[in-house]
Amino acid sequence: MRKLITAIIILLTYTISIGLFFSNRIMYIKKKEEKFILDRELKEQRFILSDYESLEKEEIIIPSSFGYDIKGTIIPSKKESRKFMIICHGVTMNRINSIKYMYLFHHRDFNVIMYDHRRHGESGGTTTSMGHYEKYDLQTVVHWTKEQFGNNITLGIHGESMGAVTTLLYAGMLEDGADFYIADCPFSDLEEQLTYLIRKDFKLPKQAVLPFGNTFLKWRDKYAIKDVSPISCVQNIQNPVLFIHSKDDDYILPTMSRQLYQKKNGPKKLVIAPKGSHAYSYGDNPELYEKVIDDFLHDFI
Repeated sequence: MRKLITAIIILLTYTISIGLFFSNRIMYIKKKEEKFILDRELKEQRFILSDYESLEKEEIIIPSSFGYDIKGTIIPSKKESRKFMIICHGVTMNRINSIKYMYLFHHRDFNVIMYDHRRHGESGGTTTSMGHYEKYDLQTVVHWTKEQFGNNITLGIHGESMGAVTTLLYAGMLEDGADFYIADCPFSDLEEQLTYLIRKDFKLPKQAVLPFGNTFLKWRDKYAIKDVSPISCVQNIQNPVLFIHSKDDDYILPTMSRQLYQKKNGPKKLVIAPKGSHAYSYGDNPELYEKVIDDFLHDFI
């Protein structure tokens, strides 16, 4: 009996420890400090601060359906334009990381909206959900944009990493509400991504972690791992999607973008950049990236 009780205590302790550790890693993933992000972007010459500060811009506040404020920035085109681009940053980042992409589209006469995801930057929210709740905030930003500027605008969405996942989940699960999408280094399925990282970082099989972590995630944040799966809904996206990934990305493998591309129906493109680690397709292949964007816009928009 004593051995049985001891075994039960050990099992419960393991379950609780793994469940809390796993769910904390997702819900409260450590964010990068704003100064770190800014310093890195400036050091890597992604933009010149004085040039950015001189641009006409407006800070915006959009109420989330979850009761907090979504904060962002809109940078109007220098020419009168009905083209708009919404940019979704990656996990641990904020909209400072989106400035390099802002310039990419601003130079192509787009009005650009950058915003902070929930629990990131200046936006509210208490947890990160790797795209699950974030997709509803993106929907809110899309609706706000159309309410402000009309339904007859040309609207695109660019997402990087978790922002790309958010973009695909929004388009595939909620509404295909933009005219085109650019998904830069998304994962295709959260369970598959976590399985890869658990094996890579902790040398453990998924069975030792995911069942317990998933239970705690559902209990604490009211969604399951299976709910974050672009591969399960990408076939619903009818409007054009450009998938971009770096060949050498070892955090989210480029095979995931290939899987998404193969599953997506209708107009689409896939580009695997020859250089760059995770989320560095543009940073390390700027000329290729810009040509790919121009070709995509020419072909589909």
